[in-house]
Amino acid sequence: MPLPRTSRPSPLRPVLRLGRRWTALLALAVAASTTCTLLLPRTLARAVDRTLAGDDHRAGMSAGAQLVLLVVVFALAESAAQFAAPRGAAAVTAALRGATVRHLAAAGPGPVGPRTGERPAAGDLAARLTGSAPLAGLAGAAVVYTAAQLVTGLGAVAGLFLLAPWPALAFLVAAPLGWWLVRRQVGRTARHGEAYQVAQGEIANRLVEALRGARSIRAAGSEETELARVLGPLPEMSRHGHGLWSSQRETAWKVGLLAPATHVAVLAAAGAELAAGRLSPGGLAAALAYATVGLGGFGAAQSLLDLARARSGAVRIAELTAAPAPLAGVRPLPAGAGRLELHEVALAPLLVGLNLTLPGRSWVAVVGSDDSATSALAALAAGLTAPDTGRVRLDGADLGAIRPDRLRGAVAVAFADPVLYGDTVAEALALGRPAPGEGELERAARAAGADAFLRRLPLGYRTPMADAPLSGGERQRIGLARALCRPARLLVLDDATASLDRATEDAVLDALAVHAAGRTRLTTTRSAAIAERADLVAWLEGGRIRAVAPHRVLWARREYRALFTVETPDGPTPPTAAPLPPAEQPAAAPSAESAVQPSVAPGSRR
Repeated sequence: MPLPRTSRPSPLRPVLRLGRRWTALLALAVAASTTCTLLLPRTLARAVDRTLAGDDHRAGMSAGAQLVLLVVVFALAESAAQFAAPRGAAAVTAALRGATVRHLAAAGPGPVGPRTGERPAAGDLAARLTGSAPLAGLAGAAVVYTAAQLVTGLGAVAGLFLLAPWPALAFLVAAPLGWWLVRRQVGRTARHGEAYQVAQGEIANRLVEALRGARSIRAAGSEETELARVLGPLPEMSRHGHGLWSSQRETAWKVGLLAPATHVAVLAAAGAELAAGRLSPGGLAAALAYATVGLGGFGAAQSLLDLARARSGAVRIAELTAAPAPLAGVRPLPAGAGRLELHEVALAPLLVGLNLTLPGRSWVAVVGSDDSATSALAALAAGLTAPDTGRVRLDGADLGAIRPDRLRGAVAVAFADPVLYGDTVAEALALGRPAPGEGELERAARAAGADAFLRRLPLGYRTPMADAPLSGGERQRIGLARALCRPARLLVLDDATASLDRATEDAVLDALAVHAAGRTRLTTTRSAAIAERADLVAWLEGGRIRAVAPHRVLWARREYRALFTVETPDGPTPPTAAPLPPAEQPAAAPSAESAVQPSVAPGSRR
């Protein structure tokens, strides 16, 4: 199915703006070559007539010099055009890719496209950046060449009329049919081109998913089934691909048949005019040249097809940038201890009217049954996502108003599944830091329990990431070390210890209690050990904060205990990390109700 048209007036307009300098240079070069093309037949006619008339030698030399000059200017102009067109397309493609990636990074997670209402998956996004962007880059050259070929065709017809009306009328008999064929095929090509790119993006997306789960697919013995799923859109892509090339082939052969027929008609009409004495031999040569130039105007068919392909690529890229990116903040971050406040925050459909306050230098664990909701809260706290409504403040300043460099310097984040960027382990640890010292990296790695296994790597901290096979827990520890390495006042850990064994988790908790004691720490978790070590626990339920209190107080609530329950063959049992104190047996639950009121965070709701 072809894509619906974007709501923008013209998706080509921003693309043309990106390449306006190269397009201007190409337009100047093509204008020069077009002028030479239209002047050549008249100059040739004068040269032939003067030579046949036996004019003096100087007149013949002058006409010859004019021809040589036109040929030289034409050659130089064509050389400049051949340089400007591909360079301009490459520059626009690079600019489109860069602008799109920057826009997506600034927009953060969330809807970006009008077609699906969701951010394209990784494979589709890669297909758009590698396939659609180069097509959109053809726009400048396609516009220039289309205009030039149309002007050339009209100029040739005008030249024929001035020279002899009958050859011009013979030309005009066939020209409208040619343009009708071109216009019809251009529409078909555009539709097939857009649908082809959609199917291509879907295959790329499915392939990326299959590569990520390659081990699971192999273990299940479902390679053939998964291959069939990946290639599912292939027949659709093949159909539109064949339609695309069939459309272009049909245009080529029809125009190819029309061109010589038109040429013969013009030649016959010009010959009759020559026989009647109304056209000179030079005029005959000029008429044939103008007919050739005018038929060259049918070359606009290919330029129009390129323009249709460029538009389809521009539509695909425009979908990625349809949603406006939030404006970057400009305010400095005031000094403070890292007090974090979320007031009436909503992020549909996960959070609704959420209120939470983290005192400076406190350690608050966020616990809830919906991991997506707790991760959304962590993203809001880190400034990685903007709330739909409400305010998120760090030391009294709205996160969205703070300068991005100041905000990223004040907030460090560790994720459950960190992506480790960098050529070496040291570069992965230092991500976002200009030039941290080796001692600083090692201290952070020791605090996260990563130093020991990093030193066992072939080159230690200088080991290339490609040569460092890491388990999920080791990757998490490096991610934690990366966050601890940053001198941030707020540390956000989004389930960042989920893959750690008990001993390693205890070591990391000690580091968070000691190494990061001067920072505000927000940890989303399902671990009772972490909840027990934190100063306070924020209990998230139904998109709101139900209660804020120490873990030992909340443990008296059956619903709260269920968040940490582990299924065993003997039935559900409480985790060993948080033993139930005798004073807080379930029978004491009613008296705990008043104790779990969020007194530390007065804005919280039950």
